[in-house]
Amino acid sequence: MNVFAAATVIQPRLLVAVFLPLLITACAPPNNADDKKAVNVEQQRPAIASAEAQHSASNSTPTKKPKLILQITVDQLRGDLASRYLDNMGDGGFRYLLDRGVVYKNAQHGHASTETIVGHTTLATGAQPAVHGMVGNGWFDRSTGKLNYNIEDNRYALLSDDGDVNDDTEIDPDQRAASTDGRSPAAILVTTFGDELALNTAGKAKVFGVSVKDRGAVSMAGHAGKAFWFSKASGEFVTSNYYYDQYPEWVTVFNSGQPAQRYADTDWQLLLEPSAYLFADRDDQAWETDIAGFGKTFPHPYGAGDGPYYTTLLTLSPAGDELTLDFAKQLISHEQLGQGDGTDYLSVSFSSTDYVGHIFGISSLESEDNLLRLDRTITELLSHVDNTVGLDNTVIVLSADHGGPDAPPQQNEYGIEAQYFHPDQWLQQSSFAAIEQRFGVGKELILQFRYPYLYLNRELIRRKGLNQAAVEQAFAEQMKQVKGVHLAISTSDLIEGRSADNRLSQQLLNNYQPSRSGDVVVVFEPHWFINDFDGLTVTSTHGSPWRYDTFVPMIFVVPGVPAQTVYREVATVDLALTLSALMDINQPSGASGRVLKEVLAQ
Repeated sequence: MNVFAAATVIQPRLLVAVFLPLLITACAPPNNADDKKAVNVEQQRPAIASAEAQHSASNSTPTKKPKLILQITVDQLRGDLASRYLDNMGDGGFRYLLDRGVVYKNAQHGHASTETIVGHTTLATGAQPAVHGMVGNGWFDRSTGKLNYNIEDNRYALLSDDGDVNDDTEIDPDQRAASTDGRSPAAILVTTFGDELALNTAGKAKVFGVSVKDRGAVSMAGHAGKAFWFSKASGEFVTSNYYYDQYPEWVTVFNSGQPAQRYADTDWQLLLEPSAYLFADRDDQAWETDIAGFGKTFPHPYGAGDGPYYTTLLTLSPAGDELTLDFAKQLISHEQLGQGDGTDYLSVSFSSTDYVGHIFGISSLESEDNLLRLDRTITELLSHVDNTVGLDNTVIVLSADHGGPDAPPQQNEYGIEAQYFHPDQWLQQSSFAAIEQRFGVGKELILQFRYPYLYLNRELIRRKGLNQAAVEQAFAEQMKQVKGVHLAISTSDLIEGRSADNRLSQQLLNNYQPSRSGDVVVVFEPHWFINDFDGLTVTSTHGSPWRYDTFVPMIFVVPGVPAQTVYREVATVDLALTLSALMDINQPSGASGRVLKEVLAQ
């Protein structure tokens, strides 16, 4: 039977229930849309729950499994950032988690391509990219000859008309590369924790993923769950017909209230007095990026609600996380998460930290204010969970898909050698003279450079009668000579073990998947970055195997488990296995981590 052909006639949810093991192995009313006069975003948020309200979590050992597992993923939250601004944070958000949780102070991603889809899927599956298959936000698809966006799937269209797939106002270069607006988790090659929870409970467990980013929602929801994400084209939360034939009524009601419009003609203003900030004197840094008049200094204007970049600007600010929170709260209430006899799962991925970091830099006034506001957003989320499910019935886990570096010009101020890398400097015909002299063909052998991979034209190599490994090695040697390149190695040498046996080599191997990775792997020197993404210049970016990109927080808050701080190194692949052990269910099929014993101590 052709499973994929059957998918066109069988309901997607039924298809998942029947074929998932086979595929893996071969509303409360929304905020008033007319209230547009406030200029300070904070004035539009409900009151923050008190420390006493958050204190309702029980310290007694639970006698049964939790009602809800809440997994919070903060995009680009480097491991030190959760506590960096703690003095200006309240009791109900990051401080609540740090005070009550098992806090791992040295959690690391073990793969080389520290990007959004890679980290999210690693957290969800407990597997390395070499196994789960998501080797980057995009990869070159040799079957189509095009760059593939990680979760695009033309079999499953969006339920709503989402506008032009290649919207010119989309600032995400990976998403712009997508050839369809269809989305599904089909490219994830193994099960997630949520999948195993659904399988273990015969589909009774409710599994959801929510994020501004489609890849942040789909990856965590897995194959068996349901995902919703924010559409910049429509200003609504959307999903695809992989998950539903039509929107649940509460989603339609939520979107009809046009929640994104409440920010129209307002500004992102500072939450506190300027003197309270660590980076108070950093509000006008020359290297920051001004997108569509959003500016480099406070206040940052969102502009008219019908502006071409309006919804994009929302995601470049705390507003993106606040919209995600509002949708997640409605989902919890209307889907009645945690109200049944078993355990439900909700992933909430907050994306604004990533966008703000790219545009303004991690060490900026904007980044600092965004994290203070995120703290309040998390407080409100936990307060809602406490009121609906009870924190004493909830396991909370927080981590990040990757970290992020400081902007190179900022590092230069402290004597650190950091620079922007421009691929065009070496992707010149003159750079390949030696290769052309040796093989009779040069630059034509390159199909695509998508960091960290160089994809070569294997068909041309065969047609010319050349040796694939020899061509790979020649390009690797050429690229080693380029200033800013720390390492270039052919994948033939990498998989044959012809490289130094060290941490970096293992990270590269952990990221290598034969049908999706390239023929030559490139690693820049520490603190060197590509900052030009298909015409968009950013302040800084992640994606490297260096510690600033692999270092993330990992916190578990489990009722009955005492708080403690753990300093030994742990891996992000440990997270899904630990949740599986906590729930006493089957482990995700590709998981390679270890169970964190402190989380199970009762």
